[in-house]
Amino acid sequence: MADSAAPLAGITVVDFSQFLAGPSASLRLADLGATVIKVERPEIGDICRDLYVSDVVIEGDSTIFHAINRNKLGYRADLKDPADRERVAGLVAQADVVMHNFRPGVIERLGMEYESVRELNPTVVYGEISGYGTEGPWRDLPGQDLLVQSMSGLTWLSGNAGDGPVPMGVAVVDLWAGALLVEGILAALVRRGVSGEGGLVEVNMLEAALDYQFEPLTIHLMDGSLPERTASNNAHALLGAPYGIYATADGFLALAMGRVTQLGELLECPPLLAYPEPASWFEQRDEIKAILAEHLATRPTQAWLDVLEAADIWCAAVLDWDTLVQHPQSAALDIVQTVERGSGTTYRTTTCPIRVDGRKLTSRPGSPGLGEHNALVDEEYGLR
Repeated sequence: MADSAAPLAGITVVDFSQFLAGPSASLRLADLGATVIKVERPEIGDICRDLYVSDVVIEGDSTIFHAINRNKLGYRADLKDPADRERVAGLVAQADVVMHNFRPGVIERLGMEYESVRELNPTVVYGEISGYGTEGPWRDLPGQDLLVQSMSGLTWLSGNAGDGPVPMGVAVVDLWAGALLVEGILAALVRRGVSGEGGLVEVNMLEAALDYQFEPLTIHLMDGSLPERTASNNAHALLGAPYGIYATADGFLALAMGRVTQLGELLECPPLLAYPEPASWFEQRDEIKAILAEHLATRPTQAWLDVLEAADIWCAAVLDWDTLVQHPQSAALDIVQTVERGSGTTYRTTTCPIRVDGRKLTSRPGSPGLGEHNALVDEEYGLR
């Protein structure tokens, strides 16, 4: 299954993780060429198989499971069964990486915590994601994306001033925690290549969410201030006007940084000329955004783009997925791939956004069925 020309070719990952954060990390390792063996309990498997985010189901499993578990080998094992546990022990003894994202205490009860695995495999790189770390009063709370967004302050950065807390519309904490785990695992693999020493890589979702907010949080730690969202068209609590998304006569326009007076001239909007001082672009940003919102609604998006892009103003039309996928830029980047399950069922999904040596990292295999590759893994790793 692994691409022999990919950077992590020859690396074996045994992945006990489920849901989103851990599987997103092992997906990226698989994209980079590692052989990822996804270990799931019998009958139920990864709980993500039943996480229905839409009414689109592929062969009984949720679309999100298929999206985040492509290019992996499926291995079914009951770690409470002595025979299965012995086979899994034989597997982790040969692995380069072992990973999980259970709550603290769960993997210990299953006998696959770092200390036990290291006895079987002294040079293993062992990665784990928890919700809130292994210490402190929150250690046993569920590490779910929305909950961590809410507890980390992240929900006070999106939306407008009067909206209350607004969560981000994707599982950003799960995905960022997964990305951080990949960084740590790759660093530990490099160290192992230099010194022969394995190690334990730990990531928790709370710190991942705080790391995602390093800019506003650093300001808060310096002066005690809290982020203040604008009354309308907010896109960044720390930036002044015109930063935001505005309705036009036929759609929406995103405006990034720019001189307000220059916008006044280009857009033929005289009221904006009353704000020549850069300080006013933050202090009076609600007033400025209200003027912009009223003015931009009078013409179509493309009309504004023609004027602004010619002057090198940072702006963009706001696209939906249908428009983006059909755009020539999507074809140029090859952002969609078709993968195939062992059953022959195909589905379209995203590609890995990393290129190595000018080569796009793509993979044909789709997500595994529960225990689909047990016989293959047993034979390959001599487990029976």
